Amino acid sequence: MTRVWEWNRPVTVREVLEDLQQERSIAYTTVMTVMDNLYQKGWLRREAEGRAYRYEAVSNRAAYSAALMNEAWSVSDNPAAALVAFFGMMSAEQREALRDAIRVVQLDGPADGAPPPGR
Repeated sequence: MTRVWEWNRPVTVREVLEDLQQERSIAYTTVMTVMDNLYQKGWLRREAEGRAYRYEAVSNRAAYSAALMNEAWSVSDNPAAALVAFFGMMSAEQREALRDAIRVVQLDGPADGAPPPGR
């Protein structure tokens, strides 16, 4: 997924293989199987191009990460405690990024379209 997200364009198994082979030895069939598995799970979409496929990410890395966090949070029997524990694991830089994100969301207003309290 990292390669597909980095390139931000449809890619072939061969392109991913050649890039990965710069770092380690890996078989074409291994890359093909992994990309097909990602397609089957709904993380990639693909379009036929001759006898091969071009794959592209269904969502960007940020949306994927957010979905993972949401999924983990939603299965907690105590979401508030889970958030407190998660925030406690964050580095100072991550907490600052969280503060920035909260400011952005607050500037956009509530998700339900209601005016912010006090307005």
